Amino acid sequence: MKVLIIEDTKPLAQTLADLAGEAGNSADIAFDGDTGLEYARSGLYDAIVLDVMLPGMDGFEVLKSIRNEKIKTPVMMLTARGDLKDRIYGLDSGADYYLTKPFETAEFQACLRAIMRRQSPIIEEDLRFGDITLSTSLHELKCGEKSIKLNSKEYELLRLLMLNNKNILSKDIIINKVWGYDSDATYNNLEAYISFLRRKLHLLSSNVTICIARKVGYYLDNGQKSSSGRNL
Repeated sequence: MKVLIIEDTKPLAQTLADLAGEAGNSADIAFDGDTGLEYARSGLYDAIVLDVMLPGMDGFEVLKSIRNEKIKTPVMMLTARGDLKDRIYGLDSGADYYLTKPFETAEFQACLRAIMRRQSPIIEEDLRFGDITLSTSLHELKCGEKSIKLNSKEYELLRLLMLNNKNILSKDIIINKVWGYDSDATYNNLEAYISFLRRKLHLLSSNVTICIARKVGYYLDNGQKSSSGRNL
């Protein structure tokens, strides 16, 4: 699993990343709130460790933005501000856990395991975008009265695009999320599966298209032309 550490104290951020790594996770680090929010929007992470006192946006502002944008990644607030009102404010803003400094390394790892477990049993509802519905139980794509079965990679790829709505996802993020961090998959593999999905959307007579933002990544469009990208 992959963890995002948003912490401006570089030695502590690296220590937290190392602790996450000891538990078999990989970690990315952002040293300010604005960068952390951009990373969080990628949909790549299974948990976020978020400091409150940050340059730019503070942790509470980052957390509110994450939850307002319907990002459900579990978040552990990590801060020296241990006042009860701060803890309540953080939890009410959408944090899953609030850990105050100083803390024991074992406690941090246990809390991280706990928030990552919370998302596992969630059963997702069917996803909808424009005129299509993706059945999360049947791995089936529907448009009106028509339906078509998706293989596992097609399903994961389309699911990721639908969860991110019209936001652009980079090719690297898509490959890491769909094929895995240690995969040998290349851009050619991704482009092949994009082609497969486009063909199935066409067979369903859907208005939804998979577009590419040149040199950036892919996004979904509900049949309306966009100046930011084009189809390949």
